[in-house]
Amino acid sequence: MTEVTGTVDFRVGKETYKTWYKVVGDLTSGIRPLVTLHGGPGMSHVYMQSHAEIFTTYNIPVVFYDQLGTGKSTHITDKGADFWTPELFIDELNNLLAHLGIKDDFDLLGHSWGGMLAADYASAQQRPGLRRLIIANAAPSLKLWEQSMHHWLNKFPEDFREMLRRHERDGTTSSEEYQRGMKEFYNKHTCQVIPWPAELDQSFADMDENPTVYTTMFGSSEFNLTGSLITWDVTDRLDKISCPTLVCNGHEEGAQDFVVEPFIEKIPKVKWVKFKKTHIPFYEDKEYYFETIGAFLIPT
Repeated sequence: MTEVTGTVDFRVGKETYKTWYKVVGDLTSGIRPLVTLHGGPGMSHVYMQSHAEIFTTYNIPVVFYDQLGTGKSTHITDKGADFWTPELFIDELNNLLAHLGIKDDFDLLGHSWGGMLAADYASAQQRPGLRRLIIANAAPSLKLWEQSMHHWLNKFPEDFREMLRRHERDGTTSSEEYQRGMKEFYNKHTCQVIPWPAELDQSFADMDENPTVYTTMFGSSEFNLTGSLITWDVTDRLDKISCPTLVCNGHEEGAQDFVVEPFIEKIPKVKWVKFKKTHIPFYEDKEYYFETIGAFLIPT
């Protein structure tokens, strides 16, 4: 398998940062590549590495990268909410695409926060180079996501819910009790493959190493969204997404049916697929997931 890694300079104002990337496959092959956007915000790309199967099975080159602030890209801890914006990450994506020479012909797959970013990117203006879009396990509005997560949290016992709230009120979310409780919640509504794949553990560890992006943009947890994205909502411009779009979700995750419904109703050329279990179908329903992605990217 051909792999190339590197970094590209990303200039923001007077500062220059580094975006780390990996390309699996040959971008000069003439086959339209798939660019992936990982979740978080603030996780690394590691948990999405299984998407290299798209190249192995379909010979489609796949681009991975760590968004600014995490993984092998530049870590930044001294910037506030005016810095960490969706526009920053859209600019970073465009900068990477230009560097790799694929800006005029590519497919885009975003998972979780990456799916939010993909929807924002595709609906913000006409993107003639974007041929096919995959929004995986994501929301068109952070308010909808918050409603969904509270729905699942309310199914846990009251003492469990109060324990989480207490730690969030007291600023003790790094405590072992809180972390154990969040892992119990995540095992039910994020990934039901137990034990978690090492790649998923690594991406969460990368976010914990530098939580700046997550805490600034989201907040202290999925249930306490106080960050700069709290009013983020692209629902009113989803009709601007002109390319064929695949939307997918699971049965017991944050991107419940009512959350993804605006995608289905408003994107003109949309297909909706549901996978087993929860939030990470490329672990929980792997075979069907990659068959579905391949069929969408290479329609018969």
